[in-house]
This record gives sequence, C-alpha cells and structure tokens, in this order.
Amino acid sequence: MDPPYNLNKRFGSKKFSRRPVDEYTDWLNVLFTNIIPLLKKKATVYICGDWLTSISIFTVASNFFTVRNRITWEREKGRGALSNWKNASEDIWFCTVSEQYTFNVDDVKLRRRVIAPYRHADGKPKDWEKTSTGNFRDTHPSNLWTDITIPFWSMPENTDHPTQKSEKLIAKLVLASSNPGDVIFDPFLGSGTSSVVAKKLGRQFCGIEIEEEYALLAEKRLALANTDGSIQGYTDRVFWERNMLNMMNSSGECRSKHKVNSLLLPLD
Repeated sequence: MDPPYNLNKRFGSKKFSRRPVDEYTDWLNVLFTNIIPLLKKKATVYICGDWLTSISIFTVASNFFTVRNRITWEREKGRGALSNWKNASEDIWFCTVSEQYTFNVDDVKLRRRVIAPYRHADGKPKDWEKTSTGNFRDTHPSNLWTDITIPFWSMPENTDHPTQKSEKLIAKLVLASSNPGDVIFDPFLGSGTSSVVAKKLGRQFCGIEIEEEYALLAEKRLALANTDGSIQGYTDRVFWERNMLNMMNSSGECRSKHKVNSLLLPLD
C-alpha cells in the first residue's frame, strides 16, 4: 500500500498536510485497524514510505504484523536542497500477517552482467552463464534496489499522478509474494499501477481511489493492459539490470525491442 507520506502534497483536488510524527502515527494506526479484517492469515503487506514516514510505519506495523525487512529503492530523481541532502530513495516495508506466507525467490532474481567471471578448475563457468551477447548471473534479490526508476514522461506507463510508482517495482512485490489467481488489494490505488501489474501477471485485483481523475486513469491503463502486457525492465520472466537489454550484440543489432527503465496486499 502507498498511503500519503507525511508531507504537504496535493493529489488532484485533495491535499494532504504534514503533521507532527505522533499524529501521523495515530492516523496510520486507524488505517491499519480498518484493513486488518480484510486480510487472510497468509497475507503479505508491503507499505511504502519515505525516511520520515518510515518512522511511523515501523511503529504501527510492528503492532499488527511481523515486520520482516525494509527495502530501500533508489528514486534517482528529486529536487535538490540548499541546506539538506537531496532525497533520492524511498522505503518499502515487508510485513506478514503470520509465519505462513508466500515468497517466490526464483521469480524475482535479478539478471546482472558478469564483469569478472570466475571459473571452476575445469574452466566451466562458476555460477554464471556464457551467451553470445555476454556473460550473465541471476542473483538473489536484496533489500537494496538500484535497478528501478520512477516513470518518466517518455515511458508508456507514465501519468500525471504526482507519486506514481513504476510497474517494474510493483511487479517484484507481486511476483515475490503472490501466486497466479491470488487477490492483490491496494487501498490507495492512485493511477492504478498495482492493479495494472496484477492484471498483467495473472492475479485478481481490487483497488480503492478517492480521486475520480486518478480512478479514470487506472481504468484507462487497465483497458490498455488487455492488448499490452509488457512491463519495462521485466522481459522473458527475468528482471534485467538497468539498461542491460539495450546492449548491442556482436553484430551491432539491438538484442531486444523493449525499452528498459532501468500495496500489495494479497488477500489469498
């Protein structure tokens, strides 16, 4: 889920105003109290936040769920500050309702280019694969993501929503913590990214959005997903390291036509 961060931010006709940390924490507590009855015992909850919001998220989430990790992803974009460090990252808190939950690690490995390949004594590749277009290794996912970018104006998925998350980012969460046919629930749907990704990946979905403009954007994107199921940065069932699909092969031809950039609440 992607609730408003504790910032002064306008979402269409609605505005969220920054408040003291304890008041924001109380607001999150009411939110989670209302969401808990909707979740199954094996549900996974992902909660997005920035550095300040994360203080409240951890405090409240710890009272309702088992907090298993904090993912930090590099946003790569943000306004500079004259008297502070530029905010260039966000957090996603990984929580579960119980000790029984889904985590499909093989579905979210990251394919990286091998710079210094190791070999066994017999000369065969050690934990990497040699191909005609380079040497690659599929690595286990960590809690530091540097292969994500926010949707830019030139990307097909981009909308006018001020805090839109990328489809590649949500796809990692959906694939890791749900199975085909599971229900993905997002109570802060925004422009519809979580529902669109769920649809593209064969999941059921349900979203709530208070702003009509954004709800219409979500409906438009869901309709487009009927004819275009692609997710930038996720091709051939693999998450590719940023821009790696743009590498040229030995004949000088582009290896793929795909451009590379670079809450989830499953109720089932």
